[in-house]
Amino acid sequence: MRIVITVGGSIIIKDHDYRRFKDYADVLKEMAAEHEIFVVVGGGRTARDYIGIARGLGVSEALCDDVGIDVTRLNARLLVMALGEDAYPVVPHNFRQALEFSSSGKIIVMGGTEPAHSTDAVGSILAEFVDADMLVNATSVDGLYDKDPNKYPDAKMFNEVTPSRMMELMSSNEIKAGTYEFFDTTAIQIIKRSAIDTVIVNGNDAQNVQRVLTQKIGTRIVSQG
Repeated sequence: MRIVITVGGSIIIKDHDYRRFKDYADVLKEMAAEHEIFVVVGGGRTARDYIGIARGLGVSEALCDDVGIDVTRLNARLLVMALGEDAYPVVPHNFRQALEFSSSGKIIVMGGTEPAHSTDAVGSILAEFVDADMLVNATSVDGLYDKDPNKYPDAKMFNEVTPSRMMELMSSNEIKAGTYEFFDTTAIQIIKRSAIDTVIVNGNDAQNVQRVLTQKIGTRIVSQG
């Protein structure tokens, strides 16, 4: 299968621990033995910190986005280093490059592409662009909930959800910005129109991005009808 995996910056760069990168590298290498793997890495708190500095300097929001994109690409480079010869050595800056580099048979790792696109929007567009069989979203919680599970003990996780239902949750503000930022409206729209097989899993355990291939974990986004 051709699989796109998005790894939130809050996961991969958490505590600035190199072992996070090694854990993901080990799992991705195992997966690459049987599948074609593309990875999109986020910027996390580090990106937000740098964006805050840029914003304080009074630059445009587009330039602030550029700073954030640079951080995601730096995180991508670190993952490439962890993967060693199993990864393509250059971080693609756009989807066409990602597809072109994939002909090498190596794992492709990229960060952001352009302003106003979240990492997960990038992952969704990449999955559509390369005609992926599956999109795996590794985030900081077990799946998609009806409300923030970190604040509400009675929050309920969806085992399955349609893109339309996700849009309803977003529009009703049941999912607050920043809490479920791993899926913005752009990402949901891409998943809906392309009917991409998508699963949200807890990325704090790197093994989950592989377990999802054989186990029912996380939240699966299913096509309508």
